[in-house]
Amino acid sequence: MTVTVDWYLILAAVLFVIGAAGLLVRRNAIVMFMSIELMLNAVNLTFVSVGRELRDLTGQFAVFFVLVVAAAEVVVGLAIIVSIFRTRATASVDELSEMKG
Repeated sequence: MTVTVDWYLILAAVLFVIGAAGLLVRRNAIVMFMSIELMLNAVNLTFVSVGRELRDLTGQFAVFFVLVVAAAEVVVGLAIIVSIFRTRATASVDELSEMKG
């Protein structure tokens, strides 16, 4: 049995759906943040698998830039979440929406 690009695309779709469901269902900021990262990694898997199927390096270059942006997002996003968690002692998005003012 050989693993074709279709298997990778199906896996990427499943990972993306799990990430989207986690983003829509969960109310914890950290879990929502991890769901967004899961969705980004599903897109990266799609880029690499399609790029390999087409024998083109463009998909891998796109993944490189997505990972650079995701690393910056992780640094800034986690810093914001940790600072809010330290002041409010919760990471619930429902309670964070009360901070409008």
